[in-house]
Amino acid sequence: MNCSQCKEKCDKRRTTHRSDEEKKRLTKRLNVIEGQVRGINQMIADDRYCEDVLIQIAAVNKSLQTLGNRILENHMKNCMTYQIQNGNLEILDEVMRLVEKLQ
Repeated sequence: MNCSQCKEKCDKRRTTHRSDEEKKRLTKRLNVIEGQVRGINQMIADDRYCEDVLIQIAAVNKSLQTLGNRILENHMKNCMTYQIQNGNLEILDEVMRLVEKLQ
């Protein structure tokens, strides 16, 4: 979605409009990640073998990376496109900084 739907509100702060379906998908993914982290916490409490804990930590890192990539993709397809169409080419520098942070 683009910010033409709430021009006044978005002029005051940066927002991203997401469909209910997209929010549902992202929330579901975050809930899975939260469960993974709770699982790691329990593994520590149960004195589980280091390798097993590290494998689960790697899985959480991958899940977070995948989530970040999905949000970045949406940002590029929607927010960035909208900004470029409205003459804001500074958004390109912002996206480059984001890509660097995600690596």
